[in-house]
Amino acid sequence: MSAKQYDVIVVGARCGGSPTAMHLARKGHRVLLLDRAAFPSDTISTHALHPPGVAALRRWGLLERLTETGCPPIDTYMFDFGSGVITGAPGIERAPVAYAPRRTVLDKILVDAAAEAGSEVRERFAVTGVVVDHGRVTGITGHGANGLTVTERARVVIGADGVRSTVARAVRPERYHEKPRLETAYYSYWSGLPMNHRVETYVRPRRAIVAIPTHDDLTLVAVSWPFAEVRANRTDVEGRFSASLDLVPSFAERIGRASRESRFVGASLPNFFRRPFGPGWALVGDAGYVKDAVTAQGISDAFRDAELCATAVDEALSGSRPYEEAMGSYQAARDGHALPMYEFTGQLAQLGPLPEDFEQLLVAMRGDQRAMDGFARMYGGAIPPTEFFSDENVHRIVAGVTDMAAVAVP
Repeated sequence: MSAKQYDVIVVGARCGGSPTAMHLARKGHRVLLLDRAAFPSDTISTHALHPPGVAALRRWGLLERLTETGCPPIDTYMFDFGSGVITGAPGIERAPVAYAPRRTVLDKILVDAAAEAGSEVRERFAVTGVVVDHGRVTGITGHGANGLTVTERARVVIGADGVRSTVARAVRPERYHEKPRLETAYYSYWSGLPMNHRVETYVRPRRAIVAIPTHDDLTLVAVSWPFAEVRANRTDVEGRFSASLDLVPSFAERIGRASRESRFVGASLPNFFRRPFGPGWALVGDAGYVKDAVTAQGISDAFRDAELCATAVDEALSGSRPYEEAMGSYQAARDGHALPMYEFTGQLAQLGPLPEDFEQLLVAMRGDQRAMDGFARMYGGAIPPTEFFSDENVHRIVAGVTDMAAVAVP
């Protein structure tokens, strides 16, 4: 048993945990960061780092480290809904492009940054439970590669250990805004499929296809189908994947000239929020809230929540705000940011027929670059869906079509 007392123990060192540890260590706290993996390490991921996430890396002084790895910038999002195509720029002033890094690269950058900030990092360490004294979490138990059980103590334990969080399982927080699993996505990497710095998304009845450029001149290609089809499709993933691509003949022809460089991997995510704090504990990233991967918000969400959580924990530990007040503000800010995209994602992930009013809006957007850029920025999380789909904005877009039609008529 270790006799050392930490201010914070962070369980999980990927996109939620390492930035949280980094921020707290930069603020002078004694931080222990734990993960069962050794880095660099891969994990199933959508890869997309939308411009708000890129802006976070810039704030943290880490963006140059990513760009130096040769990760291709993405300046265009293309959406083909079958009835029409819209193409927009997702960039914002602080981050004009997006990226889609391999997790072997991105997560290593984040872990190293946490260590450089002063966090003690232990890889290949499996957390098996939390220590509770008089109703308050005061530490963790676990073991390293040698198998010996270790107990570590801290004023706050933060679970950043994903959907199946050991910390969340131990503290059993309230879950809310729950939805069923909606779709399943399988992906693999392809060479010889140039993307010209853009992401392509194709939506067809009961299917969605996305192609996104990543490291090493590879393109991630993913196909989604409804969760109800999981068992049927699992018996022949490659065949069902290929048949889905055939729904978009032009893309099927392009990928027919490419080479698949990896096996298929897949996942289906639940949809829920967890109460992200309690006596002596907090949750961040997918441990705190998770949604379907169709809009690929996970990395950017984790970055945002890491900053929010670290700020709240620092306020509580420094005594500038009571713990409940600071962490309550974290929860309110997280939910306020996340809920509009959560609802939009839930609608899109059903992979059903497009609502008539959405079809009409797509028609109105074509040829209106301002509107198409707005849709791309909304999809990337730079503006909330409630703003893009507001009555005022929809009226502006539709009125633009009406005005052009009026000019065109003799």
